[in-house]
Amino acid sequence: MTASTFRFESPSIEQTTAEAVTSPFPAVLRLGPLSTTVPRELVHRAAVAEVMLTDWRRLGEAHFTMAAQWPRGHSFFTPVAGAHHDPLIAAETIRQIGALLAHAEFGVPFGHQFLLEELALTVHPEELRIGQTPAALDLDVTCKEIRKRGCRLAGLRYETTVLREGRPAASGRISFSVIAPAVYRRLRPERVFDDGHRPIPLTAPVAPQSVGRLSPADVVLSPTGGPNRWQLRVDTRHPVLFDHQVDHVPGMVLLEAARQAATAVLGRPSILPLGLECEFTKYAELDLPCLIDALHLPKAAPGDADMVLVIGHQDGEPVFSTTVTAAPGA
Repeated sequence: MTASTFRFESPSIEQTTAEAVTSPFPAVLRLGPLSTTVPRELVHRAAVAEVMLTDWRRLGEAHFTMAAQWPRGHSFFTPVAGAHHDPLIAAETIRQIGALLAHAEFGVPFGHQFLLEELALTVHPEELRIGQTPAALDLDVTCKEIRKRGCRLAGLRYETTVLREGRPAASGRISFSVIAPAVYRRLRPERVFDDGHRPIPLTAPVAPQSVGRLSPADVVLSPTGGPNRWQLRVDTRHPVLFDHQVDHVPGMVLLEAARQAATAVLGRPSILPLGLECEFTKYAELDLPCLIDALHLPKAAPGDADMVLVIGHQDGEPVFSTTVTAAPGA
């Protein structure tokens, strides 16, 4: 059971038959390098502006090459200290790979659910510096585990190296399961499919500057009165974190909560995450409070990177855990 399902709420996708999506965009997109993004449907985004991938090609049974672009500025993945691309845009780029491969290369019909199980990310700050043009990226993707149920994809674990002008900028690992709509409905509480299902009332944000943000609208933590403990702030109107309608909290919201909690614990204006190790153990429900706890882990030696363990709970049960590794403070 996991905490992130990437659903796309478009009739054109939901009504697509399994036979029609075995290779949904085979001819047009394989003629040569693209000068635009891949179709937004393939990466489960409603807004074209949120699509990072621009091309892909199969090199072998489990080996792919892709291209991506990061803008110099983004409404949510804002520059870190005005100098570096936000490492979470790398996490989102790598996440989009899994959806694209599942639909375009492994024949998963639109309307199936993608359940995130783990995500790991490492970045190289020197290659994240913002230049005079958008960052053009080459992605080397290897599927390490391809799970099938009969002839259908049941799950995927893949590793990605993100190259910028031939130099590693980031690397990541993701695993997820694929769930058919009928099975997904049996797994989820019946209430989430009711017309009256609503998230909990929107809570007040902590001070944006305490979690590395400029706008209160981008804050995903609310104060609880306790030290290093917050309530997850769920704003389903947010145009990036909730790009489309979902029935639970997306995994990228939980990653952002971990980053903001680590920033608050370290007491800095902002942090540059060098790595993330995330495990998603249970759905984070929209209609229940989710408590976020953070602990600054001891350093083995002075000058080491800071590590913060962040854990989310609902109804006393863990929902996710993330270890954030941050560059040492000045």
